[in-house]
Amino acid sequence: MPELPEVQALAERLDAAVGGGAFARADVLQFSSLKTVTPRPAELAGATLRQVGRRGKFLVFAFEDGRRLLVHLSQGGRIDVEQPPKSTRPRGAVVRLSFEGRPGVLVKEFGRERKAGWWVLAPGDDGPLAKLGPEPDSPTFDELIAKDQDTRRVHTILRDQRTVAGIGRGYADDILHRARLSPTASLGKLSAEERRALLEAVREVLAEALEMERQRSGGLPTKIGDHFAVHGRYGTPCPRCGADLRRVSYESHEVTYCPACQTGGKVLADRRLSRLVR
Repeated sequence: MPELPEVQALAERLDAAVGGGAFARADVLQFSSLKTVTPRPAELAGATLRQVGRRGKFLVFAFEDGRRLLVHLSQGGRIDVEQPPKSTRPRGAVVRLSFEGRPGVLVKEFGRERKAGWWVLAPGDDGPLAKLGPEPDSPTFDELIAKDQDTRRVHTILRDQRTVAGIGRGYADDILHRARLSPTASLGKLSAEERRALLEAVREVLAEALEMERQRSGGLPTKIGDHFAVHGRYGTPCPRCGADLRRVSYESHEVTYCPACQTGGKVLADRRLSRLVR
């Protein structure tokens, strides 16, 4: 799933490609993906795109009149920047955004669940953005990590978009590995030193990933996340100590960790395997 670094770098590339252009039309290629009724996409025709930015995992196409078009790529959404613009309907096509004299922006979907969606918002309407928590680089998030006594697991907190916006399961794995914290660690039970290590890991992991994502060109390809340190790499050597990485499987996701670096040598119970031996 594209997370903050992927979406931020993509927003920067899209801004360079279509920013300042007049909106021409939205060709709706998958009708269930549009999550709003009003304003209608056709009403954006002629509006000047001020900037393509990001909030959490949302791409934000901000127009000069205050209206916004949001795109959330969810789990399997991807973007093609079409130069020259196309009129085809490839497999998985969701919507094609066209701008006068600019490349086309094609949103595609390759996931089976939590599919990509888009919204057209009137001025002053935050839509799904209203439910998002602070950004990871904000003072509000710093204070949360430093002082909050939240009893939830840190991994859960990092993935909860209402608590902090932009981080998902991939970078949550890498952040906890960098901070040498167990996937089962509770925020409220962390020491001051562990909290500082967590904040430092959040900043470092996201900054390093963003720099790598900025090396891409065009849209967002099907294969991403190739620079994860531990996420999705269970069974391979830990990049820090060489021990085998392990995983814990849940209904909707997996957590990857290093027993030697993060859990004092303890191998956490894999719920998927536990179900099989019952």
